[in-house]
Amino acid sequence: MRTGYTLNGRYRIIRALGEGGMANVYLAHDLILDRDVSVKLLRLDLRDDPSTVRRFQREALAATELLHPNIVQVYDVGEENGMQYLVMEYVQGTDLKAYIKTHFPIAYQEVIEIMEQILSAVKLAHEHNIIHRDLKPQNILIDPQRVAKITDFGIAVTLSEHSLTQTNTVLGSVHYLSPEQARGGMATKQSDIYSLGIILYEMLTGTVPFEGETAVSIALKHFQSEIPSVRAVDAQIPQALENVVFKATAKRPQDRYPDVAAMATDLQTALSPSRAGEERFNPAGDDDGETKVLPLSALSELTAADQPVKAAVTDAAAPEPANTTSEKAADKAKGRYRKRHPRRFRFIWAAVILFFLLVGILIGVALFRPQMTSVPNVVDRQQTSAQTTLTAAHLKVGEVHHTASAKVKLHRIIRTEPRSGTQLKRNTAVDLWISTGPQRYKLNDYKGDAYASTAAKLQALGFKVHRESVHSTSVPAGRIMQQSVSAGQKVIPKDTAITFTVSTGSQTVTLSDLTDKTKTQAQNYAAGHNLNLAFRYAYSNDVDKGKVIRQSPGEGAVVQEGDEITLTLSRGPESKGPETDQFNVRVRIPFDSSSSSTSDTASDDSSAVASSATENLIQIYLKDQDHQLSSIYKQMTITSDATVTLPFTVASGKAGAYKIVRNGTVIAEDKHVTKD
Repeated sequence: MRTGYTLNGRYRIIRALGEGGMANVYLAHDLILDRDVSVKLLRLDLRDDPSTVRRFQREALAATELLHPNIVQVYDVGEENGMQYLVMEYVQGTDLKAYIKTHFPIAYQEVIEIMEQILSAVKLAHEHNIIHRDLKPQNILIDPQRVAKITDFGIAVTLSEHSLTQTNTVLGSVHYLSPEQARGGMATKQSDIYSLGIILYEMLTGTVPFEGETAVSIALKHFQSEIPSVRAVDAQIPQALENVVFKATAKRPQDRYPDVAAMATDLQTALSPSRAGEERFNPAGDDDGETKVLPLSALSELTAADQPVKAAVTDAAAPEPANTTSEKAADKAKGRYRKRHPRRFRFIWAAVILFFLLVGILIGVALFRPQMTSVPNVVDRQQTSAQTTLTAAHLKVGEVHHTASAKVKLHRIIRTEPRSGTQLKRNTAVDLWISTGPQRYKLNDYKGDAYASTAAKLQALGFKVHRESVHSTSVPAGRIMQQSVSAGQKVIPKDTAITFTVSTGSQTVTLSDLTDKTKTQAQNYAAGHNLNLAFRYAYSNDVDKGKVIRQSPGEGAVVQEGDEITLTLSRGPESKGPETDQFNVRVRIPFDSSSSSTSDTASDDSSAVASSATENLIQIYLKDQDHQLSSIYKQMTITSDATVTLPFTVASGKAGAYKIVRNGTVIAEDKHVTKD
């Protein structure tokens, strides 16, 4: 897709981010919400493949069900000109595979922090009975704040959809494939746990446990070979942390963690001093009855144990004659001592020389090898305290980095590089990472946005979100009118509560019978129900002067708040008097977006505040044969510039007058209105 193309009239393509086997991913800009997004577009050559389209749609369905800060959020799903596309959250940064390559070795504490985020996201997916089936570092994104986000649910499956996993089809990346998937069996939650164990292995060692020339050879190793020891690569890794890898990657699913939560709980204490003496994990029930290949060492031991027995049997079966035995004994007594005596002295001298040679080598190594020291644990200390401790350990402070952390207090050490416990030459520089406190989130202006999606997004980030509902004639139902925390503020989500004023739309009114009511009574009724009135006049012999002859719409009609009701008022019986002039005057009323309404007719304080920026209250006063300037001719609310027509009936040669008040301030007035 070319740069600059606007998808669905909303998402403008900026550049390509990557290409995959199923879809291509682009960076785009949402023109409506003014934000960058990722657009995943199904490849052109796969549009007609029903299985690929189902897989693509399954990714959208799986991801939209999962709302979690460590899962890439799906914003929109659609199709244009036969092109299937997903619109997702854009995550700046890199994937975990590249992160491991760039930052290895990674501090143990950081490994655990990243894994805890991944486990939290997978836990939510499993709670919704969704199995990812393709967990690997390439499908985990890391942003600059080291927040992990899982993506690509393209081959995810719910536990109820067993038919999607066939025995002759293997789905998932072979380096992270569980033994049961490698055999073509059905994927379960324990299959995801196995993949998580391989990811943890790679973060600790910088490489995957199994390599091979073909995908088949790697898959065979997953269910035939034991996972290599991470401590064989790095002896500083605690046994408890290695045990997490072993238990997650046990060959039999029943030997693994029962669920992701159990793995997360075990991982949290893996660096605890209380688990320093933990024994190596060995899964129970290793002998499951399957055919196994005995190692060569076992065969050697068996042969060695069998040899004495064979020798004994041979000796018993073929005894030597007595005279032959006595002759050999005599030979031994005569000459063997003389032959072996000089050889024994040669061995003694060789041993003495070798001993002194080894002592000399050890002394030389001790004198000339560099003096070493161990990096002390300064995590959670103040910078000055950490510097003092490092100096006491004969180490220097290197570069000092500042980064956000939700777990470590402000101005305290998050981690060191190299990590604590590492053996270094004296006077080596150790870099420090210092906490700047929890990451702050910059609030947007949410006015006009849908409350449901906005509240869900903020709650997922840790905000406490409250709702206040009010009626509005200008804002659609469900849209945000006001927010308690101003846009642009940077706040800590878990410490912030935000209240949204949300429109419930216009309220309906069933009209009462206003006939025979006075003008004042009609105006009071209209003000109480947020209605606008327009007046006409007619002579009547049956209705007293100043009372309503008829109304439009009539009694019982259902109207919306803010609608206009026309009332015809009586002038009383027609009588011959001086001639009158009847004419209309058009007046333009400008809208003021900065003023606030001071209407006493608002139903409550919150609605008055909510309408202040979106509505103006207009009151019109007339003076002619039928009106006096002391009473309101017409009251209305406007949301933009408006034009009204004012009817005048005045005696010939006389003048009328009008006055227009906007939000309590006179904005137009004419005391001499005549027929031109």
